[in-house]
Amino acid sequence: MMDVRSARRVSQRQTGAAFVRHRQPNDGVVCTFWLAGNCTRNPCRFIHPGSDKNITQNRPNTWSRSTSDDYRRSARKEEVDLMRTDQEVYQSQKKQRPRTESFDDGQMNNKPRPNNDFVSASGARTTKQALPGICKYWIAGNCVHGDKCQHLHSWHRGDGFSLVTHLDGHKKAVTGIALPEESHLLYTGSKDGTVRIWNCHTGVCTTVVDMGSEVGCLISEGPWVFVGLSNAVRAWNTKTHADNTLSGPVGQVYSLAVSHGMLLAGVHDGSILAWKCNDETSTFKPAACLKGHSNAVLSLVVGAGQLYSGSMDKGIRRWNLETLQCTHVMNGHGHVVMSLICWDQFLLSGSLDKDLKVWVATETGGLDVTYTHVEQEGILSLFGMHDAEAKPILFCSSNDNSVGLYELPSFAERGRIFARKEVRTIQLGPGGLFFTGDGNGRVSVWKFLGEPAAAGATTATTCSS
Repeated sequence: MMDVRSARRVSQRQTGAAFVRHRQPNDGVVCTFWLAGNCTRNPCRFIHPGSDKNITQNRPNTWSRSTSDDYRRSARKEEVDLMRTDQEVYQSQKKQRPRTESFDDGQMNNKPRPNNDFVSASGARTTKQALPGICKYWIAGNCVHGDKCQHLHSWHRGDGFSLVTHLDGHKKAVTGIALPEESHLLYTGSKDGTVRIWNCHTGVCTTVVDMGSEVGCLISEGPWVFVGLSNAVRAWNTKTHADNTLSGPVGQVYSLAVSHGMLLAGVHDGSILAWKCNDETSTFKPAACLKGHSNAVLSLVVGAGQLYSGSMDKGIRRWNLETLQCTHVMNGHGHVVMSLICWDQFLLSGSLDKDLKVWVATETGGLDVTYTHVEQEGILSLFGMHDAEAKPILFCSSNDNSVGLYELPSFAERGRIFARKEVRTIQLGPGGLFFTGDGNGRVSVWKFLGEPAAAGATTATTCSS
C-alpha cells in the first residue's frame, strides 16, 4: 500500500508542473536585443546574423512564457515590414503627401507674386510631413537588412548637393564655424573649450587653441575672428595678428554680430554688450549695454539697420542701432527662441516650440506673424543661402539630429541632412561649399552640385537695407 501511494504522488508531481518546457522555433526572427548590441542570452533562440549559434529550435532548454507572445508577434511583423526598400517607402509617401502650402500663395490676389514675396493669409500654418529617416543601426555599423532596410543608409536625402568629407577632432558640440576674409583657413569652436584651425585645401587641422572655457559661439567679419567665451570675448585679426580679450560679459556669451562698426554680444544674463572697433589700432572700446531680456540672449541678427535678438525668455526684441534703444518687442513663441535670420524684408525665427515663424513689418511700424511652418521637433538653428542655381534655400536644424533644406518661399522640402547628434551651427563656404557642426564634435563639409551662384547672390541671411 505504501508503494502505491508513493507512486501516485510522483505521478501527480510530473503532470502538475508550473512551467512547461518545450521547443519553440524562432521562425528566422533576428534578435532585437542583438541589433541594439545588448543581448545577454547565451544561447539565444533568436538569430544573431554572422554567428554560428543561430539555430535554437532544437534546444530542449528554451523557455517560453505567454506574456511575451504579443511582443514576439509584433517583432515578427516589423521584420516583414523591413523587407520594403527605402526607395519604395519614399515613393509611396511622396505620392500620399499633400501639396505643401506656400506663404507666397498667388491665389490671394488672383495674380502671381514675385519670387521673393512671402506674404500669405495672416497666421497661415503648415506642418512638415514625415519621410524615411536615417537608420540608427546603420549609424552604429550593425544594420543587418542592407538594401532591404526601410530607413536610409546615407547621411543625406535629396538631390542637388552631396557630402564632401567629415572633419573630426572636437570632443564636444561644435558651436561655431567661420572662414575669415581672404584666408585659406577654417575656424571651428566647440564646447570642449578649443578652437581648431583647418587647412581648407588639405582638410588637416593645423592648430588647436585652448580657450580656457567652453566656446559659446564663433563668427568672422572681414579678417577678424570673434569667439564668445565665459565672461569674455576673444578677438583675433588674421592679417595683423592682433589679439584682444574683451571683458564685460557676465556669464557665457552665446551669440555675436557685427554692424555699424560695432561688435555685439548676447550674454547669459540677458544683456547685449556693444564695443566700438578702432580699425587703426585694432582695439575695441565699450560702447553700450542693452538691457531688456530677462534671460540669456541666444541669437543676434542685423537687418535693415536694425538689430534683432532672440532669448530664452521666449521673446524677440528689435533695437535701433543708431540710438541703441529697443523699439519693438515680439511675443509669439511658446518656448526658447533659438535662432533668427533676416531674409529680404522678412524676419524668420525658430524656437524649441517647433515653430518657424515668418514676421513682416506692419503699417504701424511693428511686426506680425504672416506664416508659421511647424517642424516635428524643436528648432535649434536657421541659416539661409542660395544654391548653384541661385535659388534661395533655408536650412532648418532640429532636435531630431537632422537639418531640413527648404526652397523659399514655397517651403517645399529640397532634402535633409542627418547627423549622429543635433546640428548646432551651419555656415556658408566658397564655391558652393557649406559646413555643418553637430553635437558630437563633427564638422561636415557639403557641396551644392552644379556651377556655383554669383558671388553677390550667396549671402541671403540679412534683410535688405
